Amino acid sequence: MRMLGLLKEHGPNLGMPYSKYMKDGLYELRVRGKNEVRIFYIFQIQHTICLLHAFKKKSQKTPPKELNIAFQRKNELT
Repeated sequence: MRMLGLLKEHGPNLGMPYSKYMKDGLYELRVRGKNEVRIFYIFQIQHTICLLHAFKKKSQKTPPKELNIAFQRKNELT
């Protein structure tokens, strides 16, 4: 929840280590703790934040399957 508060407060200006721009308007919120979680999101009109997909990160590289899910959902909304 803390990370979502930071995202709401800083919007597109939230950067590393909390948020990372992926590509084509897709961002990754980086939640650290006992389990690392990634949440893909986009900004819509008037800085509305739309959370698209979340997953537990198990390796260094983002699995293509997880990225594809986020892009499919992004395409459905835009």
